[in-house]
Amino acid sequence: MAGRYDPNPFDEEEVNPFSNTSGVPPASNSRLSPLPHEPAGFYNDRGATVDIPLDSTMDLRKKEKELQAKEAELKRREQEVKRKEDAAARAGIVLEQKNWPPFFPIIHHDIAKEIPVHVQRMQYLAFASLLGLTACLFWNVIAVTAAWIKVSNVKIWLLAIIYFISGCPGAYVLWYRPLYNAMRTDSALKFGWFFLFYLLHIAFCIFAAVTPPIIFKGKSLTGILAAVDVIGDSVIVGIFYFIGFGFFCIESLLSIWVLQQVYMYFRGSGKAADMRREAARGAMRAAI
Repeated sequence: MAGRYDPNPFDEEEVNPFSNTSGVPPASNSRLSPLPHEPAGFYNDRGATVDIPLDSTMDLRKKEKELQAKEAELKRREQEVKRKEDAAARAGIVLEQKNWPPFFPIIHHDIAKEIPVHVQRMQYLAFASLLGLTACLFWNVIAVTAAWIKVSNVKIWLLAIIYFISGCPGAYVLWYRPLYNAMRTDSALKFGWFFLFYLLHIAFCIFAAVTPPIIFKGKSLTGILAAVDVIGDSVIVGIFYFIGFGFFCIESLLSIWVLQQVYMYFRGSGKAADMRREAARGAMRAAI
């Protein structure tokens, strides 16, 4: 049992904070050292001069003069080109830009913009005939190469190469381009030039489809007679020749159709009479 005068554990003990100061360390009276003084003009150096090397300035001026000279040269060239274009336009010369085929332009060809709408279909047919001839001669090279490997006759292969490298550009220059210009300018003489060489083109296609044995037994062209002759030696080569025969037959029929369409337009538009009159004038001038 707890005693009567036991201390209360919840009573606060009175402590005088000023009675004992021996345990508190004395405050030091040290002061912070002042910052050092800035030198005179520390904040007033905005007007200080900066030395720029003269060499860099001279280089900049030199480059500027070079750029101005190049710009003047470009302007002079542009004016020269424009002057030539204007002179050509006044003289009636059309400057044509190569745009076909798109991946490697070698010729100028734009039927949609340069050919009248009512004759564009005929021009597209003629262009298909040109592409068909190119395909026929290319396949002819493949078939004759196979025959050369089997028969070991290099002469027929050389002839096939000559047909290809001369036939395609020759057809473009001799009959397709004259027809293109005739449709664009409505020239009767250009129509006459087209008819002359397009008849030769049709004759060649028919000859190639038949291939009479008059040049190296006809094996330099994939015609029907050459196919019958070759298939006895090699079936694969014979099949190649029969495919070439089909190509030349299709090209011949397409060419005859194109010739008929162009001739009907030529007669219906009165170009035949114009061509006769121009031929008569030329004969009179030659006689005088």
